[in-house]
Amino acid sequence: MTKLPNLLTLVRIFLVPLLVAALVQQDFRIFWGNRVLVANDFFALAVFLAAALTDLLDGYLARRWKQVTTVGTLLDPIADKLLVAAALISFVQIRLLPGWLVVLIISREFAVSGLRSIAAAEGYTIKASELGKSKMMLQVLGITLIMLSIRWPALHTYAIFTMWAVVIFALASAIEYFVRFWKKVDTGIKLRRRNELLALERQKQHLQRIERKEERLVKKGKRAAAATAAERHEASIRR
Repeated sequence: MTKLPNLLTLVRIFLVPLLVAALVQQDFRIFWGNRVLVANDFFALAVFLAAALTDLLDGYLARRWKQVTTVGTLLDPIADKLLVAAALISFVQIRLLPGWLVVLIISREFAVSGLRSIAAAEGYTIKASELGKSKMMLQVLGITLIMLSIRWPALHTYAIFTMWAVVIFALASAIEYFVRFWKKVDTGIKLRRRNELLALERQKQHLQRIERKEERLVKKGKRAAAATAAERHEASIRR
């Protein structure tokens, strides 16, 4: 049976194309009679906030109900990155954000994900930092303000300032993740190298013990052979 936290994560993934369609198709409208009931900007905002809400709920419910699974652990960060990347790329498409700013944010996400994957392969876990959590909150706020600025352009300046804060927090948290990654991996490499050297030293000592034992056996054999030869020589003289 599919667990509810995992189901919420899947819902967040399925909301991504709907969010992109609502943002890019600016002539999208939902009518009620002759009146516009929902325009594309409000619809996109509703989709985004609903997806952000599932992000809060799935983690809370998984911990509360003790339903933390490997699938959920894998899919949750992917769903978050898909949601944010889809919104930011759509903003570039409709000329609400500069492309270079979006590239910085998304590149940071890929870099941190790569570091975490390498750390996991080495047997380490790099947990989310406070900077990373603050960056995520600012990201949600910034995206929300940008969507609202479609209807109220005066908010666009505040939205850009918020996205600048996102970039600063994103770079700062990426540096923090890299430092933590390097410390863990560097310590692990040094420990592994030390264990390898100890293993080689033990193997060397074992081989040396075997060689000494063989030398003793050879010497003992030579002495025995010499004694036997001497006895034969004495026996031949007596004859």
